[in-house]
Amino acid sequence: MAHMPLKFLGVVAVAMMVAVACGGTNTPGTSTKQFKIGLVTDIGGLNDKSFNHLAYVGLEKAKADFGVKDDVVESKSGDDYVPNLTNFASKSYDLVIGVGFLMQTAMGTVSGQFPNVHFAIIDGAGTDANGVDLKHTNVESLFFKEQDAGAMVGVISGWLEKNGKSKKPQHVIGAVGGVSIPPVNHYIAGYKWAATMEDPSIKVLVGYSNDFTDPAKCKSVAKAQIDAKSDIEFQVAGGCGLGVLQQAGQSGVYSIGVDADQKDADPSVIASALKKVDVATYTAIKNVVNNQFQAGALTFSIANEGAGYSVDNFTVPPELQAELDKVLGQIKSGALTPPADIPA
Repeated sequence: MAHMPLKFLGVVAVAMMVAVACGGTNTPGTSTKQFKIGLVTDIGGLNDKSFNHLAYVGLEKAKADFGVKDDVVESKSGDDYVPNLTNFASKSYDLVIGVGFLMQTAMGTVSGQFPNVHFAIIDGAGTDANGVDLKHTNVESLFFKEQDAGAMVGVISGWLEKNGKSKKPQHVIGAVGGVSIPPVNHYIAGYKWAATMEDPSIKVLVGYSNDFTDPAKCKSVAKAQIDAKSDIEFQVAGGCGLGVLQQAGQSGVYSIGVDADQKDADPSVIASALKKVDVATYTAIKNVVNNQFQAGALTFSIANEGAGYSVDNFTVPPELQAELDKVLGQIKSGALTPPADIPA
């Protein structure tokens, strides 16, 4: 496996845990062909404990079920996107997966050069330099309603503030984004919307580190919010956001993880907003193995089990659990629709 950190070899066992969520119609092991799958990470890398890691979990689940040949390369900067995608496409891989919104232009470029290769991209499409979807017939876009997951952790934050159950309740909470891009802002939109629904008097502080990799930059933003009386911090910044969780712990307030269950990142983590990138990655591979690849968008949400939340180092009061169950059911049914844009 190309460029694979040794400590990630053990994640194969973790990948098996997504079997139920990722189940499909194909019977594992029935294909006589060994499909070649190439995964290109974003700059956060496999150690981000977030969406790049989850993409790898989905890939390893597909390897276990379908016997695919899997290769992974980690991007160190944006300049790596085109050569990394090209590396797999030029070797006629059956599917080349790009992880992240920031890879859209590179995906548009490379997919246009290799029209007979299938591509998939997490959080984006194959675009031109102006961000316009080129609608290449060999690109499958894997989108998420991150606002669904953001709303669920927003319910937790707003309810705790309203009922005086957080560490230092003053009706102020915070969110730290990496870069102001749609997948990040969707999370924050749902978070602010639901927190305000639970506690109309709440103030939601929103800041950006303009970085997805350096925890120190996110720690700085989180500390400023905590100094401004925030006592629940939501990180939406990948590996950088681990600094938010650490700062919350050091400051004696609660924190909320993103994408994956981040309960082990810091004892301050009481919940995580889940974006099931593992399910999306597995689905894209399954579609190729089953000869069901379709260009265009697939969207994952609470309604189709592609988003949700986890409760972490925290015991949920029964009244809060009842509220969570109610809101989850209303989002799933369409009775409530979290916004994609951050409310004013």
